[in-house]
Amino acid sequence: MATLLLLPLLLLLPLVLLKLHLWPQLRWLAADLAFTVRALHCKRLLRARALAAAAADPASPEAGCSLAWRLAQLARQRPAHTFLIHGARRFSYAEAERESNRAARAFLCARGWDAGPGGHRGSGSAGTKSLEARGEGDGETTGSGAAPAACGEDAAARGGGAAVPLATGATVALLLPASPEFLWLWFGLAKAGLRTAFVPTALRRGPLLHCLRSCGARALVLAPEFLESLEPDLPALRAMGLHLWATGPGTHHAGISDLLAEVAAQVDGPVPGYLSAPKNMTDTCLYIFTSGTTGLPKAARISHLKILRCQGFYQLCGVHQEDVIYLALPLYHMSGSLLGIVGCLGIGATVVLKSKFSAGQFWEDCQRHRVTVFQYIGELCRYLVNQPPNKAERGHKVRLAVGSGLRPDTWERFVRRFGPLRVLETYGLTEGNVATLNYTGQQGAVGRASWLYKRLFPFSLIRYDVTTGEPVRNTQGRCVATSPGEPGLLVAPVSQQSPFLGYAGGLELTQGKLLKDIFQPGDVYFNTGDLLVCDHQGFLRFHDRTGDTFRWKGENVATTEVAKVFEALDFLQEVNIYGVTVPGQEGKAGMAALVLRPPHALDLVQLYAHVAENLPPYAQPRFLRLQEALATTETFKQQKVRMANEGFDPSTLSDPLYILDQSVGAYLPLTPARYSALLAGDLRI
Repeated sequence: MATLLLLPLLLLLPLVLLKLHLWPQLRWLAADLAFTVRALHCKRLLRARALAAAAADPASPEAGCSLAWRLAQLARQRPAHTFLIHGARRFSYAEAERESNRAARAFLCARGWDAGPGGHRGSGSAGTKSLEARGEGDGETTGSGAAPAACGEDAAARGGGAAVPLATGATVALLLPASPEFLWLWFGLAKAGLRTAFVPTALRRGPLLHCLRSCGARALVLAPEFLESLEPDLPALRAMGLHLWATGPGTHHAGISDLLAEVAAQVDGPVPGYLSAPKNMTDTCLYIFTSGTTGLPKAARISHLKILRCQGFYQLCGVHQEDVIYLALPLYHMSGSLLGIVGCLGIGATVVLKSKFSAGQFWEDCQRHRVTVFQYIGELCRYLVNQPPNKAERGHKVRLAVGSGLRPDTWERFVRRFGPLRVLETYGLTEGNVATLNYTGQQGAVGRASWLYKRLFPFSLIRYDVTTGEPVRNTQGRCVATSPGEPGLLVAPVSQQSPFLGYAGGLELTQGKLLKDIFQPGDVYFNTGDLLVCDHQGFLRFHDRTGDTFRWKGENVATTEVAKVFEALDFLQEVNIYGVTVPGQEGKAGMAALVLRPPHALDLVQLYAHVAENLPPYAQPRFLRLQEALATTETFKQQKVRMANEGFDPSTLSDPLYILDQSVGAYLPLTPARYSALLAGDLRI
């Protein structure tokens, strides 16, 4: 009888909740609970793995850093399962373990570490104590340590002919395309107790040297195909005292040796775990360069803890060990290396690695390799929907697309054309301590701001004054949380569980990234520099980037750094760099407003040659606007927002306009015909 009386009340409950504005949030409660359970399970699993590694025999390969012990586990548990497919080459987990062991031993030789006969150096506690006596046994990967003994008679000649061995925890920079060799060398460096720095492959000259200096690199590994373009940089690289290796023979350059030949000469036996075991999980083990609002790329410190957590990425996304993941992103980006590769290791799946993305070949690849998961950036999805119809795009096995930067309009076209498949949009920063996942698949959202999610991964949206570039504070000096539908600055509390390690270099590089006294006296929050909106249903949507940085081709472009390159030209007096929205394109394309230095004329040939020489392709402005004088505010600040809003339509602007035509390698007048061709998609920028 009581049940019959309660039934009408239960039926009326949704209406009551709707009246109280709670129903829009609670209607997603089941999805929020399901994700929370998955996230807690993932945390427990990663913790159990880490504890098992800490308790393992120090001489065992399963006692090292998280990359080392996870790869060793998979080689033992799933030795024959395919880990990597690259072109016609396939590697099992057992083969990946052996290849990375060889690489580790080659780097250990460069450290001067003597493995002894048979490739082993002691075992058990005796081997550990022997190393401790020489200052290496504590697994520390951040200090220099004592110089180890020689690795063979020719140790001084290894590593590009440098006489001084690499110190424990030294940084080795990789300037390599996405390839199996990139992975074996990265894994080998981790096993050898050395730090790795992923250098963007487009960098040359000043930006390249800056990156190597900022992370304190002691060695550089480069691809032979980059040698010609690096020729002018070689004297400076040698002057820095770097060990120089190339991943192949026939370099024909003095002081550059073939690293792969050295690797091939090594045995493939297990490498002792104590060589790479971190003293603290927040120790830096990797540098990934990110373009910030301050200009030149900054070396973000990546900790052992972050790499461990990235093992759980695909598990959080609902990917399984029998899935096949398609990865065509640069490995020098976090999305390619930490989420794509480390995430794949976390579940023991298969990854199809592409050195370069091809929209025309994508679906054929997916059919050939039975791909089930595609990791994207929004630009790749736009390329695919703009391709002509292809028979291979029907009947594929892709069930999930995971990534970031997918615009709502492209999202809808992508799913309608290539579905049924699920899109899981994410948000995160290389150096950040917060990430969001749109586990519900709500179109256009980057995540949820539910109470449950924020208990696991805390963050807040606070009011932000775009005029002053600072958070809005109340009379007590505290920040103010935004209301639903109001854009706010995304910030996350810094704690032992969610640390912010900052960047290699001076403390000034972190200026503005840490905010204090946000809600309580003494609290510290990480400033993402991004404005997001939380709607009435609790969905997060990306709004805009703060500062003068814009995003193009999946890369952050700092206007100050581009302006410096332009200002080096003697015929230019003033330069204003900003991003403009191009219909049908992801992000914003660079545009340069220029004022000539009297009595000079505009030399487009010299300008293009200078830009192509000194800026990576994504940072090269696609449009030029020649002006008599730059527009400035009353305080003489450049009018970037107004200029961006004015765009590049030759029918509405009287200033001479030019467009970068990459097919001919030149800046050409932006005529109405070229403008129409651009909008129609017939002119690529």
